[in-house]
Amino acid sequence: MGGPGEPPEGAPEGGPGGAEDEYRSVVFDESFVRAARLQEFSAHERMADHAPAVRRRPPLRRGFPRQALMLVLLIAVAFGTAIYMGVRHPYQAPLAQQPAEPLRMTVIPLAPQGKVPGHPDPEYLYAHSPAAQYRIGAEGIALPASRRTAHFSDSQVVAALLTAKDYLVRSSLDPDVLTGEQVRPVRLLLDTEQLDQFDQSFTQPAADGRHAPTGWLVRFDTSAARLADQKIRVQGTLQATETDSATLEVTADHTFVYALRPVGATAKAQTSLFTVRRELQFRFDRDDLRLHTTQLVVSYVQAGPLSCAEDSTAHLHPLLAGQTARTGGPAGTDPYATGSAPALCGSLARSAQPKV
Repeated sequence: MGGPGEPPEGAPEGGPGGAEDEYRSVVFDESFVRAARLQEFSAHERMADHAPAVRRRPPLRRGFPRQALMLVLLIAVAFGTAIYMGVRHPYQAPLAQQPAEPLRMTVIPLAPQGKVPGHPDPEYLYAHSPAAQYRIGAEGIALPASRRTAHFSDSQVVAALLTAKDYLVRSSLDPDVLTGEQVRPVRLLLDTEQLDQFDQSFTQPAADGRHAPTGWLVRFDTSAARLADQKIRVQGTLQATETDSATLEVTADHTFVYALRPVGATAKAQTSLFTVRRELQFRFDRDDLRLHTTQLVVSYVQAGPLSCAEDSTAHLHPLLAGQTARTGGPAGTDPYATGSAPALCGSLARSAQPKV
């Protein structure tokens, strides 16, 4: 017997069951039927007015799919936003990088009012001087508590302070620099735009407020004096401030006290103290902070005991124990000469000398 719903002799050959597999590949889905250009009228429609069997459907409105339209719209909005943000940026645009200023320097010798006091023991001199409580070497260049600024992070402020401290250590405490044997340790810390001025200061020193080696660093006339003690006393302050969105400035104000004795003298020879007050202003842009360099823009130096009649442009010529300042003032200043700096000299107060 056949199955339920089937004739006993099986499905007819032309029936849907028998030929289903043969026509399976040409079965049309609903989307295909809806897209057809011709549409057959229904029987009811064909009974009226002898209408033809088929009619032509209006063409489908073709266009972007909804997803494509939304994608185009999003791209347009993003592009418009980018243009708007480029024109109306909420943050202040960085200022154009300014060229490095040349260093402006002033070196003032301080002449003693009598004989320079001395003692065989440098420690005794330090203990009986205003530097009695000063720290030794780099420990006297303490970093202040640092805070971020409007446009610079904590780490950038610390980087500026560390570079300024490094400059002070190399230019005021390095024995090779103090004796004039080296200048490279200091040069390496300078912005590249100041290197020409630095080099000219050492190849062609001049008392013009721009090219005095003693404005860049501390160095002595080693033909007459040498260090009697490597433990240089130091005290001072560092302060960092933001001048604009692209620039940090660090102001340094430190006093360095050196124990000196004559060249060739024995360890029991008289020693004396020599004081250098350095007020420096450093400037940093973001390249300087990244490269560990700086622009030294102001250097104000007071040093003594010195003789006003000695030229302190290239080297400092300290007066040693028992010596007095030579008579005569500093070199004359010509007010008609352009580009020159006035020759200055001061008097070293007795209170600044050790009491022996």
